[in-house]
Amino acid sequence: MKKVSFKNAKGESLAGLFFSARESSPSLVVCHGFTGSKEGKGTSVEMAEFMVRNGYSVLLFDFAGCGESQGSFQDISLSGHIGDLQAAVDFCLQNSPGPVITMGRSFGGTTALCHGASDHRVRGVCTWAAPASLNDLFMGFTDEDLPEEENALVTLAGAEGIIYLRRSFFTDLSQYNAASCSSLISPRPLLVVQGTADDVVPPEEARAIFNSALEPRELMYIDGADHQFSDRHEYLWAITLKWLKKHF
Repeated sequence: MKKVSFKNAKGESLAGLFFSARESSPSLVVCHGFTGSKEGKGTSVEMAEFMVRNGYSVLLFDFAGCGESQGSFQDISLSGHIGDLQAAVDFCLQNSPGPVITMGRSFGGTTALCHGASDHRVRGVCTWAAPASLNDLFMGFTDEDLPEEENALVTLAGAEGIIYLRRSFFTDLSQYNAASCSSLISPRPLLVVQGTADDVVPPEEARAIFNSALEPRELMYIDGADHQFSDRHEYLWAITLKWLKKHF
């Protein structure tokens, strides 16, 4: 593993950890969830080490405004995340000759879907607990009416405490339909994984993404798993690895 950095289209430096398996191995670009970071409190690093042992290189990175990357969290947007993922894919293609697969948890999974719909350099997409009804999800975290001014701050309350985002975050969300984006992944493979006990993203969101997708597609429910897949990480990694080996 080595620390890396690369620039997004705005010129912000994004921090990453690159785990190299072998020169021609497929590369997994992993998108962390909302308010998360590349390390995933250590779990993402463990997952990357697991994948490397099984022959896959892995890039973990922080979106702009998150973790060790430049930028302000208040300024994040789905469009910004998609641009950051584009830069991460660029980095992998420049540094490893193998195919690139994108994967992400929660909002990072939605980012992977929306990015993969238009970037056909990506050879496959995997989502873990990705939301499809974006405005419904995020409006559930605030009691405020959205202000008219795009730069005005909106207060959101969730498991991680109080955070602030600009009104423009919600405006940007309205441009995207995650389920429709899934229909544009084919003929590349798509894996949708969801926990049945997720109290953040309703399990039917995964079904909506899957139903909109075309073959080859797979939907895996993990019985009793919550939004973080607590205590189910190794099983989550195993079914993801099985999908990877099937297609790559």
